[in-house]
Amino acid sequence: MTFDFKKDGRRIVVICLASALMAVNIKTFVNTGGLYPGGVTGLTILIQSIFRMYLHVSLPYTPVNLLLNLVPIYIGFRFIGKKFTLYSCLSIVVTSVLTDAIPAIPLTYDILLISIFGGIINGFVTSLCLSMNATTGGTDFISIFLSEKKGVDAWNFILAFNVVIIMIAGLLFGFDKALYSIIYQYASTQMLHMLYKRYQKQTLFIVTNHAEAVCEAINRVSRHGATILSGEGSYERRKREVVYSVVSKEESKAVIGAVKAADGEAFVNAIRTEELSGRFYYRPNE
Repeated sequence: MTFDFKKDGRRIVVICLASALMAVNIKTFVNTGGLYPGGVTGLTILIQSIFRMYLHVSLPYTPVNLLLNLVPIYIGFRFIGKKFTLYSCLSIVVTSVLTDAIPAIPLTYDILLISIFGGIINGFVTSLCLSMNATTGGTDFISIFLSEKKGVDAWNFILAFNVVIIMIAGLLFGFDKALYSIIYQYASTQMLHMLYKRYQKQTLFIVTNHAEAVCEAINRVSRHGATILSGEGSYERRKREVVYSVVSKEESKAVIGAVKAADGEAFVNAIRTEELSGRFYYRPNE
């Protein structure tokens, strides 16, 4: 495991800044609104609330969050990537410590505004960490493990986990906060979906006279294969070749650029892929 001072130094700075913003979001929006976000963060806040209300004990955020992250961290080290997990641990620790250290400065007490903007910030921070090849911890590890290693759609499992947290919070502290927490999670998910495109896929149909060169360009940039189909142009009645390939959306722009470099006259149609069954290559996490 090597350390590139420029590349890894940048990653550390961005992850620390993202973690600080996550901590500010928890203190400024989540705690002010009494919300229960999904994942380990939501479970940590739920445990804190239970101890505070029913046992009159104020638990610090850091030890609870770190304890709940032990199993996900083990999954990360064992199955995903050591460097990836170490940077994720940095995110978890910085977020936890700053959440306990910084004071709460409420910007608004309007719970709808808190739910929307808190969710947007959470989604932005999560996507920022993922773009640096790290996570904010918790269920992110499990989601990546199930998606990449087991070929399982992790969304239903994570959704069920979040529903359990919200239901418990609703039963114990009132369903108004639980329902606003759903708005928070929805805003966060939409922001993440918009910014982070690793697991979104696009189908490329490329009409070309240089199919072999186009296939080589696709493989060079993305390491994905392609299928060459025979076709005929309807206008000139000339034989043409159609290259069919599926790539991740984050790679799509670079792949299309490589295709145009291989054949400047290639006609490229990129279509959003809703569902894919079969082997699909993902860049391994470090």
